[in-house]
Amino acid sequence: MTRLANLPADIKQYLIVTGNYWAFTLTDGALRMLVVLHFHALGYSPLSIAMLFLFYEIFGVVTNLVGGYLGARLGLNKTMNIGLAIQVAALFMLAAPPEWLSVAYVMLAQALSGIAKDLNKMSAKSSIKMLVASGQEGTLFKWVAILTGSKNALKGVGFFLGGLLLTLMSFKGAMLAMAATLLVVWCFSIYALKNDLGKAKNKP
Repeated sequence: MTRLANLPADIKQYLIVTGNYWAFTLTDGALRMLVVLHFHALGYSPLSIAMLFLFYEIFGVVTNLVGGYLGARLGLNKTMNIGLAIQVAALFMLAAPPEWLSVAYVMLAQALSGIAKDLNKMSAKSSIKMLVASGQEGTLFKWVAILTGSKNALKGVGFFLGGLLLTLMSFKGAMLAMAATLLVVWCFSIYALKNDLGKAKNKP
């Protein structure tokens, strides 16, 4: 703990951003698997299950188109925290009573999750550039490689986690557990991340 406290401020920020991104990635991967397995068990056709993810992808594309503007306008820490808050809302939506979980309703929740995922990803990867001093491209590439590589690994762990949660809990219980975990991460992120990270000095 003493070593962590004595780390440079930019390293601390990098660790917070990375931990935030890891927590989000685990729950995002678990959510994908939970939705597939749960709705397959309910007897949904393969096409209906695929449709559940349509808005997730479409709204992710839209978020990427406007994400840079939002990051410069609001600051990357705020877009990251907004992404976390939206994901928590999507998880609570899916914890609704079973009779609410129509295809349209789940597609709406997945749309929110797609927005949250790309806000979080854009914020995490872009904020690293703000934390590395100018001219240290080698360090920047190393940090981005660690973040990207760990994300790909944790996505797979998240798929396993989703299956495990569905085995140990109900679908609703798994959603509430993940929402509660991300809520804790969100509160810590609001407290610990710098307010002006990545925010443009001039109006973008």
